[in-house]
Order: sequence, then C-alpha cells, then structure tokens
Amino acid sequence: MGSESLKQFHRLPQSSYIDSLRFLPPLSALDRYVVLSSFNSDSTQPSIQLHSIHSQTLTLNSSFTPSSRTTSLKVAHQNPVIAASTVTGSLHILFPNPIDASFVSVPEKTLHLGPVSGLDLQDNGSACVSVGEDGRVNLVTIGDSGLEYRRVFDSKGLVSYTAARWASPTEFATGGFGNSVQWWDLRRAGGLVSQFKGSWAQGATSEIVHSIDIHPSRKHTCLAGGSYGTVFAWDLRRPQQPIALSGIDNGETTTCISESDVWEVQYDTYTSASDHAKLSSKGVLPAMICSEDGILAVLKQGEEPTELLTENCAINCFDIDRQNPSFVAGVHF
Repeated sequence: MGSESLKQFHRLPQSSYIDSLRFLPPLSALDRYVVLSSFNSDSTQPSIQLHSIHSQTLTLNSSFTPSSRTTSLKVAHQNPVIAASTVTGSLHILFPNPIDASFVSVPEKTLHLGPVSGLDLQDNGSACVSVGEDGRVNLVTIGDSGLEYRRVFDSKGLVSYTAARWASPTEFATGGFGNSVQWWDLRRAGGLVSQFKGSWAQGATSEIVHSIDIHPSRKHTCLAGGSYGTVFAWDLRRPQQPIALSGIDNGETTTCISESDVWEVQYDTYTSASDHAKLSSKGVLPAMICSEDGILAVLKQGEEPTELLTENCAINCFDIDRQNPSFVAGVHF
C-alpha cells in the first residue's frame, strides 16, 4: 500500500469490539495469521484470538481469555511470542501455534497499580517493557523457567507514561503526558538517558503521546503520535528540536492530517529502498498513522499527507504485514 492510493480493501465484520490487531510471523508454510484482542460488551468478556487468513476471510484457530480487557497487544517476529496487557494491570505472554497456545502471566497489581497503558516486546521475544500512568517502568524477562520482572523506574505518579518502544536489546523510548518522550538505557544507572517535554506545542500540558515507533536502521530517531493530530520525530542527536510531521505549530507551516487523536503511528515499511535513499537527506522516513476521526494516511516530511482510507468512525489500530508490506489491516469500532 505504502504511499500509493488504497486500491482495494475488504471489510471483515466481527461480533465483538476489536481493541487491537497484529500480524504474526509464519506459523505454517501456507497460512498467514493475525492475533486479535476483542471485548464483548454484552457479556463483558475479553478474548485474545488467533486467526488464519484465507481469501479475505478470518478463521478462528484458538482463543485465550485474559484477566480483563486488553490495553496493548504486541508480537515478536523473530520468535513467535505474543504479549498482552490489561486494564487491571496484568500481563500475559502467549506462545502461539496453529492449534493452541500456551501462556504465562504476571498477576494484577504486580507491575502496575492500575492499567498497563503501554507495552512493547523485543523482536526475539526475550523481554518486554511495560509502562503506566502510575509512573512505573518495568522490565519483564521471558525465559524457559518463566517470567522475571523488575522495576526500572517509579516516579510515584509524578510522571505518567502511555507508550513504549524498544530500540535495541538495552534501549527503549517512552512517551506520556505533555507530548513528552524519554530515552532509556538499561546499561546506565537509573536508566533514563535523555528526555523531551513538548512545551512548544499549543496546549502541550494536556496533549498525550499515544504511540511510538523506531525504525531498525535509524535507532537514534523515534516517531511519536498523539493528541490533536500531533505527529513528530524526536532525534537523540538534537533532542530539543523535534521535527513536525503533522499538527504542530513550531514556526513552520505544517499540515494537520487530523484534528483528533492519532492512535497509532508506524514507519511505512512498504517504501522501496530507492525511495529511502531519496528521503535520506530529509532525515524522516514516511510514516503511516490512524486516527480517532477515521483516517488512515501516510505522512512524508515536507509533503502533503496521502489519505489511504477515511471511515465514519475511529480507526483505533492498524498493522503492516512484515511478510507482505503492501497488506495493511486496521480495526475500528
């Protein structure tokens, strides 16, 4: 799909709210798989479901019932592992296969006092980081003997975190209120290396970073998407000079793709290698976003946004298939 217009799309109605969706790495030679986190409002029953995709249809293979409704869902692609966090503070690690899935869990109120607001899983499935509005940052290590966890930082509620993203086996970024972004290195005492508070944006104290992405070839730069259509890039080499992609008045003319919350932002991996070379001088590779006002779009630095899809309701999540980056799936209420 990338920066081209959306040529075709398929609607796959579901009987429950879909909170999140992620593509899985191949579990078998012939099938493509996705994992969904859903919530049945009539029965108040949450579910994590493994589906295979056949000719634009979903076939349920297995399901798991978490302790409560999920807040975040992530997948490791080098080693098939699923991590899901919940509104009651629990964390579930699932090991999927086409028939069933085994799991281990961290109980409620162990990692966080309230909901786990952000979660990310290392691509090899060995560790995940969780953050919460309670100001806690936790590291969970996944091993053959089960789960081990420790607290990296606790602000005692003075700082709240809403998003997290790994950059390397020892480094990750977090985001939170006030359009703030933090960079952590587990090799450093205390962990925190650099931070940025987005006081340059209008109404910054009420703005929230909802999603972060870090490109594997440019680990010094992370994308952030949040309130009021805000999308920006934060470069560790110039930590107080964010690069606006949407919705920010920083003295430059910046197009606002949306006036509502940007729920997810990811680098547009469909962009070809030649396009990457052309864009290298600009510093920020194309990004794909989805928003509360139903927009799925591609943003390029210094160019007008390309709307791929516009719905009459929120698109609260999307994912790009790593095996076939032209295939994008999004979910909305």
